Amino acid sequence: MNSLKIFSNSLLISFLGFLTIFFLLTFGKKFKLAVKLERFGLPIAVISGIVGISIGPFGFIHFLSRETTNVWSNFPTPLLSLVFATLMMGRPIPNINGLVRPIFNQFLLALSLGFGQFFIGGLVVKYLLSQYMETNPLMGCLIEVGFEGGHGAASIIGESFNKLGFPDGLDLGLAMATMGLLSSSILGSIFIFLGRTFGLSDTEKIIEKKDDFITNTKVGIFADLRILIVNLGFSGLAISFGFLLLTFLKFISRSFGDFSKEIIFSLPVFPFILIGSLLIRYILEKTKNTEFISNILQREIGILSTDLLIFTAMASLDIAVVFENWIIILVLTIFGLFWNLFCISFFAYFIFDDYWFEKSLIEFGNSTGVVASGLLLLRLADPKNISKTLPIFTSKQLFAQLILSGGLFTVLAPLMISRIGLDYWTEICAAITFAILLIAFLFNSGEVKKIQ
Repeated sequence: MNSLKIFSNSLLISFLGFLTIFFLLTFGKKFKLAVKLERFGLPIAVISGIVGISIGPFGFIHFLSRETTNVWSNFPTPLLSLVFATLMMGRPIPNINGLVRPIFNQFLLALSLGFGQFFIGGLVVKYLLSQYMETNPLMGCLIEVGFEGGHGAASIIGESFNKLGFPDGLDLGLAMATMGLLSSSILGSIFIFLGRTFGLSDTEKIIEKKDDFITNTKVGIFADLRILIVNLGFSGLAISFGFLLLTFLKFISRSFGDFSKEIIFSLPVFPFILIGSLLIRYILEKTKNTEFISNILQREIGILSTDLLIFTAMASLDIAVVFENWIIILVLTIFGLFWNLFCISFFAYFIFDDYWFEKSLIEFGNSTGVVASGLLLLRLADPKNISKTLPIFTSKQLFAQLILSGGLFTVLAPLMISRIGLDYWTEICAAITFAILLIAFLFNSGEVKKIQ
């Protein structure tokens, strides 16, 4: 009875704390200080997350109990599901006429980042970490699983790690996901500040219109409860579709081989939720019933889910696990960030013709701290979507999400390493990565920027 009472109290405290953060994030953005901080690229969610770490069970002030943060550690997956549910539903389906080249280039960048993280991770584990400490070959997946897959993918792939004899994989994956989220938020904020300071953005209009956008936009979430319920219902429908589709795949996988079955049972639900979001939007547009969807409200649901995801992931970080494996996590984080910056710089200079800053920024966020972080950085850099980066990114995400960031190859990686070994897997990923970079260069060779 005592343990049940303790659990109930922890759940109540966690829920009340979550509601408090919900209201602070919702109304805190109306304050002038928050507006000024976001102007410099520092979102209130990151500040709240840093405060959450400081007052957590491993912080300077032990205000939040470990039971509370343990409950919060389960929030990133449902919150990320909401982000994917609103991603396609909250805006018209893009007309890709004239956007084929930009979408394809963004897709190639996403692939080169993901496969490159597998390649770099394999090299670091094989030739650096293993020279000084005991390592598991499956550590070669941790950069991609943590950075691109995030907490949701890390939790699911953690089960595969455990089955394959790597029980620490779950904790390390979650720690890498949090490090990626921290790196994405902090470095992304610095990039936005530098971009505005040195005029790296292709248009001054993005900077000029930002304050008007923040101060004048009135969402009115609570003004009409019926509209709120309908929009939440559509988001829930997209999530339900994703779960049903994944459940159906698991059901029919009984007739497949053991290896295929293992892959399907390891797949996260996020790519299927994205398909559900697109399908619902497509049906509403074809039947001319888009008035049921509030684009602004869908966007705000996604934004709030993103902010809450960042806060809960940071606040529930088990610093003890980070300290215990700090060398592994630090080395993988540094090399993962190095690859991300190298790859993005290559595309920014040789591939992208216009709005390279915005296109690079959202992909940096996505490849370091999952899609929610990429959307957050783009929202800070280009709130009016003047660069038209958002439709390019969402169109690309429909294909890339099925392959990486918790998609097929994220699930396949630990299984392949256990079967063919880390060396062969690293070589395969290296070949794919440099082939993608070469394709991107040749595809844009007629429009490569001239070296002065």
